[in-house]
Amino acid sequence: MNDRIELLRLAIAAIGGLAVGIEREWSARQERDHTRFGGVRTFLLLGLVGGLAGLLYDERRDLALLVFAGGLTMVAIAYLVSAWRGTIDATTEVAGVVVLSAGALAGVGALEIASAVFAGTALVLVEKSRMHRAVERIQSAELEAAARFAVLALVVLPLLPAGPFGPPPGLEPRKLWALVLVFAGLSFVGYVALRIAGPRRGLGLAGLLGGMVSSTAVTLNFARDARRDPALAAPLALGVLAASSILPLRVLVLSAVIHAPVALALALAVVPAIAVGGAVVVWMLLRERKAEERDAETPRPPGNPLRLGAAMQMTAVFAIVLYLLALVQERFGEAGVLGGSALLGLTDLDALTYSAGRLASAGGAPEASARALIVGMLANTLFKAAIAATVGPARFRRVVLGGFAIYLVAIAAGWLLV
Repeated sequence: MNDRIELLRLAIAAIGGLAVGIEREWSARQERDHTRFGGVRTFLLLGLVGGLAGLLYDERRDLALLVFAGGLTMVAIAYLVSAWRGTIDATTEVAGVVVLSAGALAGVGALEIASAVFAGTALVLVEKSRMHRAVERIQSAELEAAARFAVLALVVLPLLPAGPFGPPPGLEPRKLWALVLVFAGLSFVGYVALRIAGPRRGLGLAGLLGGMVSSTAVTLNFARDARRDPALAAPLALGVLAASSILPLRVLVLSAVIHAPVALALALAVVPAIAVGGAVVVWMLLRERKAEERDAETPRPPGNPLRLGAAMQMTAVFAIVLYLLALVQERFGEAGVLGGSALLGLTDLDALTYSAGRLASAGGAPEASARALIVGMLANTLFKAAIAATVGPARFRRVVLGGFAIYLVAIAAGWLLV
């Protein structure tokens, strides 16, 4: 093997250990803990020991394992001494094991993984106070909701059959359950953002993040929240507008991935919508900040972070629409879906974007696909306006419909630019 490559691997192992060691020594001085195992030099050498074990692994596996075991034994002895002294915290010793292992990864050539482990370990150690404060703020309802969501996503979802079942195109239980998780996840993200950043800014941020997945789902979710808690109507409306401001940019990026000429034809057309959407969100943020300064009370977050029942109801509505769209696609193919772009744009702009790109790549005019996407965005915005008008309370309706009216003009103006 090239000596330079071997030296590079050892250097990364040593530098990674050095970074963690600096944090550990600084932390010990801040806490005036002079009995803690390891500092700058110890961790640098631990990383180097791991790197040497990794380098030796291919040619002298027995010696490599002996070197690694020696480093591990030293860390274990340090932990036993700390425990004998009555020290409960084992963070430094665990960090030593991680440094030793990451050094071995660097030694065998997994430099990217080793570097990521070193950086992540240093970050976790540095953010100790912030992480402890965050844990102290967690309530039992939030912990239970997170555990339930993990079970639903990691246990229930993989066990469900993929399908399809029933008459063509059939129902797909796994996809439907994934949609339930999207709705429930949006509720949870909104709850967490509201708790961390407050209702004025937190719900806007939650809407922005949710808009990357489905602005329609955000609108339906937030409209129901606003009806249940009218005090949050304005911040929730801001979240809906923030989610919708992402829509043109998301369609543009997806178009570029699927078929670049469609994105080029669409690029100039979505500029007004992106600019206007951003301006509306900024204006609403400034307005809500002034309202926050005036209001003495801050609305409390909703009691149930997940609200699975509501998520299942919304999934049922989406499933019916998506089933009808699948029937159209099966009967008329991609051209039928593109021809029904207004219908498809109601709930599934991603499918419309995919169909538009496929047709253009098969010889269709990119401009025609771009216009179909504009029609889909118009239909999607009108559908969300209908949701806001029928589900949300009066204040929520006023804010959302006012913002959507401006959006619609900007999106329609894009038609003239294709």
